[in-house]
Amino acid sequence: MVKTRLQGKFDVPPQIESWELNYLVDRSSSSRLGSSLRIIREIFYHEGGLVAFYRGLTPNVIGNSTSWGLYFLCYGSLKDTIRAYRDKKGQILSSSDYFIASGGAGAITSVLTNPIWVIKTRMLSTGSRAPGAYSSFTYGAKQIYNAEGIPGFYRGLVPALFGVSHGGLQFMAYEQLKLLRSWSKTTEVSQTKSHSGTEGLGNLDFFAISSLSKVFASSMTYPYQVIRSRLQTYEARVIYRGAVDVFSQIWAREGMAGFYKGLGPNLFRVLPSTWVTFLVYENTKFYLSRLE
Repeated sequence: MVKTRLQGKFDVPPQIESWELNYLVDRSSSSRLGSSLRIIREIFYHEGGLVAFYRGLTPNVIGNSTSWGLYFLCYGSLKDTIRAYRDKKGQILSSSDYFIASGGAGAITSVLTNPIWVIKTRMLSTGSRAPGAYSSFTYGAKQIYNAEGIPGFYRGLVPALFGVSHGGLQFMAYEQLKLLRSWSKTTEVSQTKSHSGTEGLGNLDFFAISSLSKVFASSMTYPYQVIRSRLQTYEARVIYRGAVDVFSQIWAREGMAGFYKGLGPNLFRVLPSTWVTFLVYENTKFYLSRLE
């Protein structure tokens, strides 16, 4: 929630009355120390205490579980397809292969789950007491459909598709770091095994590798999340003409720092889920392979 509020900062354009945007995300254009704490205090004191921080939990749980499930399914299938093609030529998977497999999986997942993220962004960008705020996930879906039709569910899809590079970079770094770590721990393993397995890697290794790959990918691609969040807010169609206009307004009013608002809270939020996701994924894959 704090990340979304920070991402959504914008100046009110002259043609929009300030009272029309009172219920939107925080609008200050500067990025200063203490912004996260200030937003936390405002949410706690003005939006219902601790309960307010769990607003949007339903679409968040649905979105993350669905996204990761689809992502790993598509990623595994695409990687196996590329590996089969490389094996026929006597080649091993390269960094670009991992990037293509993860990028393709990200594109498919983004298209299928974008409606969930639109609802989540709108719920997190306002308090439950604000005029026009969505009271639930299903209510938000009905409101979007009635007011904007099917296109309303796909706001922010273009920058989201650009954002598949995040997953691409993350998995490319993750797979290469696994190989490097495996090589450093195993000196007498065949070249094939070194490139296709994770011999000798433990949970601590996966913990460190997943952290480094996530921080790397987030730092490289975070600006698209800011642009996407602003396109998905309630009145985005009134304030912005599209992704390019969002980029221009942020650059003109906030500079480069505007594209990284909320990065700290974002990393604080996503790293624990990243650790759990990859530890479960690697351990499940390991135990399933032993059953075969």
